[in-house]
Amino acid sequence: MTVMALDVGDRRTGIAVSDPDEQLARPLRTIERAGSSEGIASICQMVDELNVSTVVVGLPLRLDGTRGPQADRAASLADRLQARLDVPVVLHDERFTSTLADRLHGDGGHDRDSRAAAHLLSSWMEART
Repeated sequence: MTVMALDVGDRRTGIAVSDPDEQLARPLRTIERAGSSEGIASICQMVDELNVSTVVVGLPLRLDGTRGPQADRAASLADRLQARLDVPVVLHDERFTSTLADRLHGDGGHDRDSRAAAHLLSSWMEART
């Protein structure tokens, strides 16, 4: 099954998906204002179209592991998605995904946010093994 990851930002949210064997993550696209009704509807539509089995939402913890306002916004988005979707929506630590995305340019022309989502997804898949 395919897993989708969301790297939630203030304005833009990067989206990445796995291959059907859940071994590789690839950047997909970025959407604006993911927490808006249009953003939620767009994410739900992609989950249906791509036959997604799990949605991973990045949880931007502080370096000391505590949650701040951005982490609370990501958790709120995860809760809102879970209320609309029939698949699990899970939170996963996303510290350093944007830094990795900045260091690894040239990923097929994908933007920083979707590359960060791909790093998030790779981290989540690796943590399960």
